[in-house]
This record gives sequence, C-alpha cells and structure tokens, in this order.
Amino acid sequence: MSAPNSKQRQACWGARDELWTCLDLNRDDATACEGYRKEFEASCPAQWVKYFNKRRDFLKYKERIEKNGFEPVEGASKS
Repeated sequence: MSAPNSKQRQACWGARDELWTCLDLNRDDATACEGYRKEFEASCPAQWVKYFNKRRDFLKYKERIEKNGFEPVEGASKS
C-alpha cells in the first residue's frame, strides 16, 4: 500500500472529525452515526481507522480520569 497523498489524508481526517463530532453529539450511539462511520472507513486506510479508534478511546478515558479522578477497582491488589 502506498502512502495517502495530501488530498486523501485531508479526506480521511475530515471523515474522522465528522464521525467524532457525531459520536460526541449522540453520546457515542454508533447506530446514529453509521453513515459517518462508513465514510470514515472508506476514506482512511484500515491501519489508520484502527489507530484513530484506539486514539478516541484513549482520549475519552483520559478526559474521564481528569474530570473524575482515578478510582482503582475494589479488590485490586497493590503490587
């Protein structure tokens, strides 16, 4: 696979941003954003889709930790 050119990268990032905006507005309701997800997956290389999905999960986790603080799971051992 060759690297995406500038126009392809911009299309991918735009589709990603539209999907993430839809998910934010619909509280991560994937069914409401199915069209955006299909466009995102069609516009981006598969490896990028995987990376961006993990990146979103991480950013949401980080946001939740910063807002609510870290609370360890009850019963978790302290090693």
